[in-house]
Amino acid sequence: MKILTMKILTKSFLILIITSSVNLLGQLPENIAELVDQSAPAVVNITAKKEVSQRSSFGYGGIPDEMLERFGIPRDYREMPQQRRESVSFGSGFILKNNYILTNFHVVEDATEVLVSLSDRREFKAEVVGVDPLSDLAVLEVEGKNLPVVDVGNSDKLNVGDWVIAIGSPFSFDFSVTAGIVSAKGRSIQNNNIGNYVPFLQTDVAINPGNSGGPLFNLDGDVVGINSQIYSRSGGYQGLAFAIPINVAIDVADQIINNGEVSRGYLGVRMSEVDSDLADALGMAKPYGALINDVEEGESADKAGLVPGDVIIEFDNKEIKFSSDLPHVVGQIRPDSYAKAKVIRDGKEITLDFTLGELPVNSEQFIPAKTQQSSDPLGLKVADIDRNNPSMTNMPEGAIVSRVNPNSAASGKVNRGDIITMIQYKGRKYNVYDVDSFNQAIGNFSSGDKIAIHLIRNGTRLIRSVTLN
Repeated sequence: MKILTMKILTKSFLILIITSSVNLLGQLPENIAELVDQSAPAVVNITAKKEVSQRSSFGYGGIPDEMLERFGIPRDYREMPQQRRESVSFGSGFILKNNYILTNFHVVEDATEVLVSLSDRREFKAEVVGVDPLSDLAVLEVEGKNLPVVDVGNSDKLNVGDWVIAIGSPFSFDFSVTAGIVSAKGRSIQNNNIGNYVPFLQTDVAINPGNSGGPLFNLDGDVVGINSQIYSRSGGYQGLAFAIPINVAIDVADQIINNGEVSRGYLGVRMSEVDSDLADALGMAKPYGALINDVEEGESADKAGLVPGDVIIEFDNKEIKFSSDLPHVVGQIRPDSYAKAKVIRDGKEITLDFTLGELPVNSEQFIPAKTQQSSDPLGLKVADIDRNNPSMTNMPEGAIVSRVNPNSAASGKVNRGDIITMIQYKGRKYNVYDVDSFNQAIGNFSSGDKIAIHLIRNGTRLIRSVTLN
């Protein structure tokens, strides 16, 4: 009896496995091959040539720099002259319309020459029309006839679990095809100042170096995203890939093509997440929304009456669940536009009206990086510390950084909210007490000077070196 029972259970288990496998196979898309045949001709392989400088790390003549310094050898004689060499990087892209190609900014950054090749073996030299580092997008243009173009879909209609297909050139294996599903939507990731204004699509599609800039298709053959980032501890694919939604990309591309630059709405706030303890303290039923920590004087939020301690839970009719959702929404709205927000203040919901400002950017950042120049020697803006503001009462003397322009000299070294207390250059030191003393200090230096900025960040004293442009 026991043996008979085991046999019946074993058969039932095998039937269950076979049935499950059949059901799974039935759910797999059957039109991938057809989709690839129709869409692959508009996908391109991109080769970007760059010039990079290289200097020996072992000092002059192979003698360690520390040894030469000990013997008092002047620095001019200790350093080997920089050598320039050509570097080549590879990526992917796709033909959007009218000979315009869309790809990632990091694929063509600092490129001196960009070559585009199609699956039919045609090759073209491409011109960089413009770039947008904040969304990691670049628009190229080629001169060619009868070029195929992609069909553009609607990334807002994507659902978690939908099948998607990537075509690109991982590790220079041209026009490779991989498939997977949408794992999540609205991801906020930070990588080299990229990500604040992009609600990334997370997928489990196999993406590797060389896929960057390539299209992500839905099963209708429409482009719904641009493969941009991977999360990896090895440098290769580990199951987490991120794509820029095509709706975001098209908006950026149209602005670059039509206006030569990208404009985004700007509130002028610093935010953080609401945890369960803060929610209880703020009289909220649950932790959600964007908690306002600070408001920049004279900007959109200040004019609308937003104050520290407010929590934005809805902006422009879009729910704000996390603080990272707010830049995604605000960045999609044009400057000078009107928008309403639902705000929790003192446990009660109120409505505020906003006229958006414009996100500050370097006005010349949309030309190829090798010719970029900045009219601001540091690329940052400072403000006086408002002692009447309760959140600033106990701050140390100095000038608070209110803005850091992307791709500027200070980008990546100085952050918004840092307090600059001193500027040092060799034997000269200049104390910074306010905006005037900061500007006077900067006026003592010339382009190319490497100054040391003494600052306080979250109570910790730091020194950062910045080269003036």
